[in-house]
Amino acid sequence: MRKLLDFGNRYAKESSWKDFALVKFCLFAMGLAAGTQVPEKYKKAAVGTAAGVFAVTYIPLMAKVFRLALRRED
Repeated sequence: MRKLLDFGNRYAKESSWKDFALVKFCLFAMGLAAGTQVPEKYKKAAVGTAAGVFAVTYIPLMAKVFRLALRRED
């Protein structure tokens, strides 16, 4: 567990406000897709938009996570 917390701290230190904005958009899109309470007429568009936002934000976030995870610690 300690390694996971250390990794999270390292990620936070090496992140900018843009990275955290991506995290927020990504989580918002996930929540929107999971809890969509819109009329059936608009549900497909809402879920599709949320899925698109999630995909666009998730890819760069995970790329950074993997880049940090694979980099050797000093």
